[in-house]
Amino acid sequence: MASPGSLQRRLGVTDAVVIGAGSMIGAGVYVVWAPAARAAGDWLLVGLAIAGVVAFCNATSSAQLAAIYPESGGTYVYGRRRLSPFWGHVAGWGFVIGKTASCSAMALTLGAYLWPEQQRLAAALAVTMITGVNIGGWQRTVTVTKVLLVVSFFAIGCVMWVGVTESPPAGVVNVSGPNETVLGAVQAAGFLFFAFAGYARIATLGEEVRDPERTIPRAIPLALFGVLALYALVGAVAIDFGGIDRLGLSDSPLRDLVGSVNSPLESVVQLGAGIASLGVLLNLIPGVSRTTLAMARNRELPGWLAHIDGKRSLPLRAELTVAAVVIALVLTIDITSSIAVSGVAVLTYYAITNAAALTLTREERRWPRGIAVVGFLGCVVLVAALPASALLGGSLAIAAGVVFRQAIERTTIA
Repeated sequence: MASPGSLQRRLGVTDAVVIGAGSMIGAGVYVVWAPAARAAGDWLLVGLAIAGVVAFCNATSSAQLAAIYPESGGTYVYGRRRLSPFWGHVAGWGFVIGKTASCSAMALTLGAYLWPEQQRLAAALAVTMITGVNIGGWQRTVTVTKVLLVVSFFAIGCVMWVGVTESPPAGVVNVSGPNETVLGAVQAAGFLFFAFAGYARIATLGEEVRDPERTIPRAIPLALFGVLALYALVGAVAIDFGGIDRLGLSDSPLRDLVGSVNSPLESVVQLGAGIASLGVLLNLIPGVSRTTLAMARNRELPGWLAHIDGKRSLPLRAELTVAAVVIALVLTIDITSSIAVSGVAVLTYYAITNAAALTLTREERRWPRGIAVVGFLGCVVLVAALPASALLGGSLAIAAGVVFRQAIERTTIA
């Protein structure tokens, strides 16, 4: 029996994999192909492979740490326990910033696909609806995520069908620039990493999965490799059908791929993109709220946010606050700005994850130490390769959190 004020362990391996996949499917397939293609040119799939390697390293570090510390908060907890409270705070704040920005990007993507004339209104309504589902309880969340994944997979299957059975249109325009180099591939990997970051959602379930020492290390790699295989397949078909240059021309490349041959399946893909975005929102908003809960427990955010609703066994105040912030973002900033901030913040979060994993003893490790080294260096390189504007915006957002923490500490001491 769970004690009052605690979260309940209800989720198994399958549930955790579904939540992790639901947090990833949608972001990469429907959003980041275009900027990645423009950065990498013919090296696009190399960029995908680089992003996959870094994501795998991060996943193993997350899984090892989550098995040792089965608590809500993810790397916020690991950073505090293995490094210092300062690095834990940077990780937690980076996660909150990055994932809140990701939620904004996904909501705006939904609006762009389903109601482009009222993109921001549609995004705000989607966040409101998803929050209503989440506060209804975890079993409802898992069930709805499964339905959304089935619909999203069906839409992606339609794209694959058109790409394999139809003849590609003529008249591809060359938009590839001088970045068709290894550097371009690395920059593309930085964009594409945005698509994989959802597996961190599993690590934040530390207090809500059964047998976390076994469940989390199994669920994270399963979700990651399944999604990586899907992305590689879709990317290969899209490149073969329309060419890398056509792929880089559009912010909705899969819909345009199907629409370029006047296929009646275009509307299915359009709807699938919107539903996939709902799936991401369904799982990322609770993920941010769990890290907010953990930080509030340590008084690094207002203690009011640490309350757990006894009836629902959920951090209701944190979840409603996160939803309100996401709604404010979708009403004020665009998709590009959201993705830019998210990339820098999330890669910073994972750099700290790998640094924490490097402190594990031989007995605590489940994978070789070198994997965490590669993950740490990979995160640093991908951040450095992102556009300067993204690096500046994300860095300023993280710095603001650090300054806030220092100010609170000085006030407490005084």
